[in-house]
Amino acid sequence: MIEMLQGTRRDLLRFGACGFGSLALAGLASGREAALHHLPRAKRVIFLFMQGGVSHVDSFDQKPLLDEQDGQMLPFNDARSFANTGKLGVPQRVMKSPWKFRRYGECGHAASELFPQIAEHVDDLCFLHAMHTEGVAHGPATLFLHCGATASLRPSMGAWIHYGLGSENENLPGFVSIGASSGNGGPRNYGPAFLPSVHQGTLLGRAGQPANEARFRNLSTDSNTEGSRRAELDLVSRLNAIQQQGRPRDMEWQAVAESYDLAWRIQSAAPDTLDLSKETSETQALYGIGEKATDDFGKQCLMARRLSEAGVRYVQVTYGDNSANPAWDQHSNLPKHADHARATDRPVAGLLADLKRRGLLEDTIVWWGGEFGRTPYSEKAGTGRDHNPGGFTVWLAGGGVRPGFSYGETDEFGSQAIHNKVHMHDLHATILHQLGLDHERLTYRNAGRDFRLTDVAGRVVHEILG
Repeated sequence: MIEMLQGTRRDLLRFGACGFGSLALAGLASGREAALHHLPRAKRVIFLFMQGGVSHVDSFDQKPLLDEQDGQMLPFNDARSFANTGKLGVPQRVMKSPWKFRRYGECGHAASELFPQIAEHVDDLCFLHAMHTEGVAHGPATLFLHCGATASLRPSMGAWIHYGLGSENENLPGFVSIGASSGNGGPRNYGPAFLPSVHQGTLLGRAGQPANEARFRNLSTDSNTEGSRRAELDLVSRLNAIQQQGRPRDMEWQAVAESYDLAWRIQSAAPDTLDLSKETSETQALYGIGEKATDDFGKQCLMARRLSEAGVRYVQVTYGDNSANPAWDQHSNLPKHADHARATDRPVAGLLADLKRRGLLEDTIVWWGGEFGRTPYSEKAGTGRDHNPGGFTVWLAGGGVRPGFSYGETDEFGSQAIHNKVHMHDLHATILHQLGLDHERLTYRNAGRDFRLTDVAGRVVHEILG
């Protein structure tokens, strides 16, 4: 348990004049490295959440047998089929991929026509082809992806990382969620649960909204001058300090007090950080900004780079919407995957290229993936694929993971992870490890027991680390 970190935080909270204010944040930003569990390889994470579940067998996990046995009715023993029918081994119609694959880079990894620009970066990517997770529906699986639990109220991964590491920049939040969806867990996917609420993610925009609307809210007041706004904050801070004298351990109150102080500092830092016009036209074009298909997600990815570069520890960017069937959820219209790929391929490739040329990829983990994959057979013999938590692909880049490397495999159809399997708890443990945090020691006591992101499971996948 990270008792030293927790104790230090309590002391700062107790003696900070404005609650969890600038003194506490300065301590977290400058002194946290000494309290790490081990030497980190990464400082920050950018999580590109492909909401709804990208089909791995149509993107980065080529399965020639799907072509050979296309249209045949074969039995599959998977969780989704059992959930739908109550039986195992129900015959399903095998469906080949509509997209052709070819090999890229020196590593020779196969990728489909869906992601030609990301494919140009395969020598920087580490593919995990034997992922498996909990939950066969979007809600439970999305919560498990973000919080390590399908139903119980647990802190999100970004909140855990902020709790363990603090912020690199006292003038910006340590955890930002761009374009989050209000469904399938909603705020719980960037919430702190029972952790002190100061660790909650700051929301920029919402799924389905234009990227131009993604901005820090409630930074301005009706006051006309900086001096009058400062006077208002000083008055509020003094009143908060008086209240806190009688409730020194009230974390919720301290978090509210800190939010005023942080908002004041953000007023000067945030507008500049989110001002994409400061980027060259070449950089904006790299992300696909200015082109209809890629403009929105390109802006979100560029925001993520600017926030990370400015010191935000954990940035999660959601490609999705607020509809009943989120983004990549093509149950009856698999060709729709092409529209989503067109919107994300260039921005993600641009992000990778931009981070690399700036020297940021070395200590930034980029994590791309959804809550699960999709079945190798068509749903109800139609034109789409169902959910598949039993075997799917995600990829990582940077932050000390092995580049141009593939780990694990699914069976010959892509139905189930069979070799070098990686559970979602394992992925969480590995990312924490690269940040210098031991997933078994990063705990918080609540309701009489110690909780952690990986619950009572998870292992660091050392095989994928450089």
